[in-house]
Amino acid sequence: MRPVRRSRLRHLILGTGVALLVVPALAGRLQADDGQEVTVQGEIVDMACFMSKGSHGASHKACAQMCAKKGVPIGVLTDAGDVFLLLDDHNNPDPYDAAKKLAGDRAEVSGKKFTRPGVTGIVVGGVKGL
Repeated sequence: MRPVRRSRLRHLILGTGVALLVVPALAGRLQADDGQEVTVQGEIVDMACFMSKGSHGASHKACAQMCAKKGVPIGVLTDAGDVFLLLDDHNNPDPYDAAKKLAGDRAEVSGKKFTRPGVTGIVVGGVKGL
């Protein structure tokens, strides 16, 4: 019987050790700066054309506006080349709607930043054209 108990103890210790490594790693997916107020400037892009074709700029403005009007996700392409996915504030959709109307144009977007693996988004709290 003694070897069975040692085996169980080893599994318990191993399981506890794995849990101590995995739980903090999963918790790390939520960023410390989630909800931080930020302001970024750049071009409002429709994510479908930008991601699939790299389309943006003045020559793509009409398409970006059409896509945004249809509900295609939008983002901000900064001068540094970073892209922030723009997110609708369900309690205050007006700023996001204003951002959609600026698709293809440069704008300043402010709001709360949230990061998840592979993507950073901003819940739009304010927007103005530049």
